[in-house]
Amino acid sequence: MTPKELKARLENGENICVLDVRELEEWNFSNIGGKHIPLGDLPTRVGELNPNDEIAVLCHHGVRSAHAVGFLRQSGFTNVQNIQGGIEAWSLTVDSSVPRY
Repeated sequence: MTPKELKARLENGENICVLDVRELEEWNFSNIGGKHIPLGDLPTRVGELNPNDEIAVLCHHGVRSAHAVGFLRQSGFTNVQNIQGGIEAWSLTVDSSVPRY
């Protein structure tokens, strides 16, 4: 899913859980809201997520979120998507007020 697709779907009122898997320092510097679980904590905190929800996973550029999507799918989550380009692409294509780093 592209950042523009996610933004449009959220603005349409669709119930999508945005999961940010970046480190706390990154999230504190720049975020678009949603649920924050760093990738390294995901195996022990996966119970905080509903496997029936649609989940859009975000990181800085899309690599960590791709790993998170794989882990979640292996854990039984079926409606999980990676946000292509991560928060960097969000800032460049959706909302330039979101700080880049």
